[in-house]
This record gives sequence, structure tokens and C-alpha cells, in this order.
Amino acid sequence: MKIRTYAGYNEMCRAAAEMIVNQVKLKPDSLFCLTSGDTPAGIYKLLVQYAKEGRVDFSECYFVGLDEWVGMDKNDAGSCTNFLYKTFFTPAKIKAAKMMIFDAKAADLDASCAAMDNFIKEKGPLAIMLVGVGMNGHIGLNEPGVDFNLYAHHSPLDPLTVSIGQKYFAQKTQLTEGITLGLKHLQEAKIPMLLASGTKKADIIAMALQGEVTNTVPASIFQTLSSAYVMLDEDAASELVY
Repeated sequence: MKIRTYAGYNEMCRAAAEMIVNQVKLKPDSLFCLTSGDTPAGIYKLLVQYAKEGRVDFSECYFVGLDEWVGMDKNDAGSCTNFLYKTFFTPAKIKAAKMMIFDAKAADLDASCAAMDNFIKEKGPLAIMLVGVGMNGHIGLNEPGVDFNLYAHHSPLDPLTVSIGQKYFAQKTQLTEGITLGLKHLQEAKIPMLLASGTKKADIIAMALQGEVTNTVPASIFQTLSSAYVMLDEDAASELVY
């Protein structure tokens, strides 16, 4: 993995956005995995701006959403898909045929996982898989204890994920299960990209990048990924030892 540290959040977002733009220019029909959350919001804002300015053309690209709370879809405020539509898919005018989002309201969640795996197999490989890291080290909704060799799957949520996840909702919301791309997808992506910002992420970043490689800290898998980029602002990198 290559660790890149930036003076601030805006610089980190700009660098990540440029990597995505360069990939589109290299291969216009690239497949990207996008994550929701506070950290990538600045990247999507830049990408939408670049698209409007004509600096990048996403019309041939394909996109998949990283994960979703089971029981929610794009119409639920606070859902991962709602965030992606609001911050990128809608303003960047991405057509429905060019994206695959988990059907987290499906009666058969295994079928929803299979549909996602098949889309990636058909349109892939994943050119850039964009992920953040949770306070418990989760990647997407690959929770502590996850099998590193899983593709798309659904599983119960870690209590810390349930607690911190409340910040995305206006009122207390029951969160029990997540559906997500697996860490096998991350291993097979051309460029796995981990983003982290702020001092609150410093401890888990140090544990993930310089501690033991273990499924109790899913993000530690990045230590095994030679083509990965870890993009941090100075605050998130502050506990790393060089």
C-alpha cells in the first residue's frame, strides 16, 4: 500500500478526485465503487464540478454503491444510497443503467448480493474501490470478525456501527443488518483506495495500518494490498509511527 498524507481535508479530496478523473480518461467505461459518509463528500462535490466544467465525462462509466442498511433504499433519508444520489448520481446525471445499488429491501438478500457480484463480474474489474474506515475498523459494512474472502454479503451490524450510524438520521433509527461488497472485491480491485480525515480516525488508522493484520480490524487488510492507496489528512495520520 502507498500512504499519502495531505495538509488538510480539501487537499486530500482534490488528490482523490484527480485520481478518479485520470482513470476515466484512461478508460472511459471504468467501473467505480463509491462509498457514502462524511469523508468522500468533498470528492463528489469536486467531481460534479469537474463534470459541469467539461473536465471529465462520466457518461460511459459504471458505478456501484459500496453498502446499505438493510431495509432502506434511496428514498430513506440517512441511507447510503440516498447520500450517493444526493451528492453524486443526480447532480452528475448518472443514468440508472450505468449503476448498480444493493436492493436492501429485497425479500431475498442473497439474490441482491448475487446481482451485485454479477454486475461487477460483467462490467469490471473495479478500477477504483473507494472506502472509508469506521471507528471499529470496518470497511463498508464488513464488520469486525468478517471473512476476508467474502464477496457481496449481508450480516448483523456491530454495536459500535449501530451507535455511530445514528448520526446519519434525524431520529433514533433501528439498524440491525448491513449489506455490502466484500473484502474479496477490495482485493481484486485495480486500485483499492482508503480515505480518512480528522483526529477521531487517528487511532484506528494507526491500528489498521501498523498493527496486526486481523479480521477483528477489517481495515488492516490494506497492509496486504500492494496496489492500494491510503489517503489521509494530517490529523488522521497523526498517530502513525515512521
